[in-house]
Amino acid sequence: MIYDYCIIGGGIVGLATAMKLLEADPDASLVLLEKEQRLGMHQTGHNSGVIHAGIYYAPGSLKAELCRRGVTETKAFCDEHGIRYENCGKLVVATNALEMTRLDALASRAVENGIGIERLNFDALREREPNIVGSAALFVRETAVVDYLDICDAMAKVIVSKGAQIALGSKVVGIAEESDCVIVDTEDGKWCARKIVVCAGLQSDRIARLAGLRTGHQIIPFRGEYFRLPESKRDIVKHLIYPVPDPSLPFLGVHLTRMIDGSVTVGPNAVLGFSREGYGKFSFSAADVAEFARFPGFWRTMRANLNHGLREARNSIFRRGYLEECRKYCPSLREADLMPMEPGIRAQAVAANGSMIHDFLFLETPRMLHVCNAPSPAATSSIPIGEMIARKVCATPSRARSMHAARKTSHQAEIRTNGVKA
Repeated sequence: MIYDYCIIGGGIVGLATAMKLLEADPDASLVLLEKEQRLGMHQTGHNSGVIHAGIYYAPGSLKAELCRRGVTETKAFCDEHGIRYENCGKLVVATNALEMTRLDALASRAVENGIGIERLNFDALREREPNIVGSAALFVRETAVVDYLDICDAMAKVIVSKGAQIALGSKVVGIAEESDCVIVDTEDGKWCARKIVVCAGLQSDRIARLAGLRTGHQIIPFRGEYFRLPESKRDIVKHLIYPVPDPSLPFLGVHLTRMIDGSVTVGPNAVLGFSREGYGKFSFSAADVAEFARFPGFWRTMRANLNHGLREARNSIFRRGYLEECRKYCPSLREADLMPMEPGIRAQAVAANGSMIHDFLFLETPRMLHVCNAPSPAATSSIPIGEMIARKVCATPSRARSMHAARKTSHQAEIRTNGVKA
């Protein structure tokens, strides 16, 4: 069978893309390939679970638009499928004069983006959050938390209910674009599709090169290390607590996050990872390190962020430095409160000139679309991102398509693991 569409990657962006392709083209045949034994095992399953309101993004930008839509559409999807989420809101806390100035700019940006905020002075902040200290804060009421793996599972059910197939344990080892289809080789077989969409996250640049495409960027893994607070500290905050971001730094800084299970996490920091998919403290892949060490952009971005990188590395090794990042706004925390938790790994696309790519990056051929970078907050924005990608690839049904669509009606929809029905 030649499928109309093949999606490579079973994270939340790949799943949302498959769902939106089937919504836009109901007669299409589709298969989604995922190398792991479960969906959402990497970036999707290791993030903080926050549904972001979009306060940080430039008004009028694509990221701002997608995030604003994503908040609404993610919550609507959860409501439709009975997925629990909590509208806990977020406080962005300023602790000094410079941060107060940045907070003012952030408030103006929020208003331009149509985001509901409330400005809190010192007394109002202490009343709202007695354990948090700051000169002022912005309360962003739309921010929520959810388990994105629950959303992945619900998306998979939608995809399968529409007659598509999900093949787990299907690691892609070769891609060949022909005149009429794309042949995808996996470790356990071949798949053919008229078009493929690659949403491979941490492996996106490698899959693009496997398909014969030239890439001017590389994925550099950054570990986001978290700590979990003990149960006795679960009531330390009522909302998410974020520092005011420093515009000169690439990431948001250490924050307190209420998780959907009631626990509270502290983090993340951002340190260079020595393995794209190794989550242990000392995970190391010689192949991964050798690959980014040969890339000129890696050394340029390291030089540009040297001081920040050294500080993050020091805080990763010595917990006390990490703690001080939190105690700026939550002074009651103690080193013993920082309990270990599995980190996340961010797929940071870096250009050859050393600049970090913070926008969408696509590589296209007549039959392939590679999503080489889907910027944060991709989980929040996954449904509108999937719709955007679907619009780029969805073809007008042809006679050949109609024949395959007819064949699809007798094809049993299923999720397979290494070719075995799950």
